[in-house]
Amino acid sequence: MRETDIADYAKRLLDAHGGKAEAEAAAKARKFEQSNDREQAEHWRRIRAAISEMRGSPLS
Repeated sequence: MRETDIADYAKRLLDAHGGKAEAEAAAKARKFEQSNDREQAEHWRRIRAAISEMRGSPLS
């Protein structure tokens, strides 16, 4: 997934879920990791990082 796509998904998720967007992205990453879809899990981890950056908060 391109960086522009990551940023777009992150912005849309942040707009839709506000303060819960990061948790939503983390949950999706865990779901894909559990189903052994490592590529999608990595996409969602990158989306979560982008949301964190947009919010100005460090990842925990």
